[in-house]
Amino acid sequence: MSGDLEQTKDVFAGFPDGAEPSDVVSELAAAVFSASLRRRDQRAKGEQYLRGLLTVGGRKTMRNIASLVGGSAAEQSLQHFISSSTWDWAPVREALACYVQRTVPPQAWVLQQMSIPKAGDQSVGVTAGPAAGGEAPGQRAFGLWFASEEMSVPVNWRLHLPEYWLQDSSRRRRADIPAETVAESPDECAVATVLETMNRWPVPRRPLLLNACGHDLPMLMREFGDSGVPVLARIGPSSRLAVADPALPGYGAGAVSAQQIVEAVKGLRHAVRRDGSGALVVAVPVAFAQRAPFARTVVPGRGQRSLLLLGVWNDPLRPAGELLLTDMTQAPVPALLRMSRLARRVSRDFTEVGERVGLRDFEGRSFRGWHRHITLASVAHAAALLGGTGWGENTLRAPFPVAAPTPVAMPHQTWSRDQLHSTGPTLVPSVSPGPGQVRTVRPGRMPSPYVAGASA
Repeated sequence: MSGDLEQTKDVFAGFPDGAEPSDVVSELAAAVFSASLRRRDQRAKGEQYLRGLLTVGGRKTMRNIASLVGGSAAEQSLQHFISSSTWDWAPVREALACYVQRTVPPQAWVLQQMSIPKAGDQSVGVTAGPAAGGEAPGQRAFGLWFASEEMSVPVNWRLHLPEYWLQDSSRRRRADIPAETVAESPDECAVATVLETMNRWPVPRRPLLLNACGHDLPMLMREFGDSGVPVLARIGPSSRLAVADPALPGYGAGAVSAQQIVEAVKGLRHAVRRDGSGALVVAVPVAFAQRAPFARTVVPGRGQRSLLLLGVWNDPLRPAGELLLTDMTQAPVPALLRMSRLARRVSRDFTEVGERVGLRDFEGRSFRGWHRHITLASVAHAAALLGGTGWGENTLRAPFPVAAPTPVAMPHQTWSRDQLHSTGPTLVPSVSPGPGQVRTVRPGRMPSPYVAGASA
């Protein structure tokens, strides 16, 4: 699929209520269940649940799913399978990730927050107020998605548990929260979702896309950078950064908003083809600022990792409509912009497929039940897309192709034709940094201090 992201086709067209889904379900179930579901009866229940997620209409409640395979007796059996059985969801997720990357190699990872509204306060991790969007009681979870231009699939999840949930022994016992689960801030939860996957699973290192608005941006960039995970983050206009290139306006002025930085240099904008039309882009070397000893101003921190701020205008007469921050400072700007669209691919697939297979539909109250349900819903999401496309196991694509872009000039940096048209597995061309730039040397992977015990 090239050019604009096409509207996701209705992958459920061949899955009418009560009908048998494509045989891809059996193939996928066999591939992912063998990692954890040792007994034949467990695998059979897993496939029943999976087919129920794909075929029943409306909310994917236990009762609705059981109605396909035997009524109340089946409901009790499936309830036990999800909430009280002993099978581990982590190997199933890892097997799903391996299956997807063999079938449709990912071009990037996308970290996406999911809010789950709840009517009461008994579901595990439910909270009200800002943590739930400030509207109603709800749960907050972070999902890590494999993403390509063709499809995206969630492969790992982490449910955020507010501290008061973990301090309340009665709540912990009722929700069956493992004793080793530790309290985390939402930012720590987001980091752990990614690093657990990268450090424990045999998955490819690809750039990570995330929406950092409302999060601790320096902390996220530091944690991922220290673990060798390249990042492309959408940031808010008020994010504070310092210009790192002495040749640009604003250098030495200390920390100012990202919006101020790109507005000050918008005379350097260049046209780039994007979404079938043109956009104006400016790229500014920046850093997180720190206060120098005995100084009244904030200056770019010495020895800090180089960062690049991108301002994108679809309307040249209005403020920049999109702000992106990345540590892939030597990547071609057109490739970065094209990659940023994969976050939209995830949002679209979540709305049009993920919600329809029940990613937000678990009605139980237990921690283990939530994780088992969302694991099987993720497998159902993959089955829906793979069944809808008819792709086979050996369908492979080159990693992230870069279309013929319009070169974008950046201060002290140029791109060769080979770099602009590169289709190799890396976005970081081998060029020497210009004045004011520091080559990024990423250390090896480090274990995250937030990953403790079982998948949380």
